[in-house]
Amino acid sequence: MATTKIQYLGTGRRKTSVARIFMRPGKGEITVNGRAFDNYFPTEAARNPVRQPLLATETLDKFDFLILAHGGGVRGQSEAVRLGISRALCVFNIELRPALKKLGYLTRDARQHERKKYGQKGARKRFQFSKR
Repeated sequence: MATTKIQYLGTGRRKTSVARIFMRPGKGEITVNGRAFDNYFPTEAARNPVRQPLLATETLDKFDFLILAHGGGVRGQSEAVRLGISRALCVFNIELRPALKKLGYLTRDARQHERKKYGQKGARKRFQFSKR
């Protein structure tokens, strides 16, 4: 007889980062791209966004997370993981949604990098104007 594994899925995006979240009942272990959570996100500023939805819903030690993240940098990936975890928690229990929504963890941050324009120094900055 085959045993069925309970698993909840969530996808998060931020800038050019994409994070796929696989949430399973467990002890609170977090694995990112096959590496330990503390090893993958080196600073506390990068780790905090990942823990925020778990602390808000008091589910920090109830689930194991397998996270596949790619694209962007450390900050973008950690915020993409936050959105993915929040969405996976909503799949697990819809009653957690109002608390996560109030804190803004279910909102996709759509801000992107603006491209450099030709004839300019950057995206917004111009070369110095000379009248004469």
